Amino acid sequence: MTESGGNDGKADLDRRIDAAKQKLQRGVTPAEGRAETRGWAIGIEFVGTVLVAGFIGWMIDNWIDAGTRPWAMIALLLLGFAAGVRRAMQTSREFDAEPGNDPAD
Repeated sequence: MTESGGNDGKADLDRRIDAAKQKLQRGVTPAEGRAETRGWAIGIEFVGTVLVAGFIGWMIDNWIDAGTRPWAMIALLLLGFAAGVRRAMQTSREFDAEPGNDPAD
């Protein structure tokens, strides 16, 4: 490798390091903060829906106790998954419809 090739690579690396440092120093923009909040809200609603449905199915299996042990839990987990996806989509649409929000964020 030649000297000039090495210097160009070092200069490029220095530029990228400086750009990364500036990005860290500026902090999180409000749009980035809203996008992170959206992601957490949607994820928590999805996981919560699936867990609650699975718990209800488990309780039904324990309450009936007629040899159908895993089937109510499996059925309600599947229903919970479908409900979680539906709820996540609905929450996403609600966030996008709020004034001042850019759906591309």
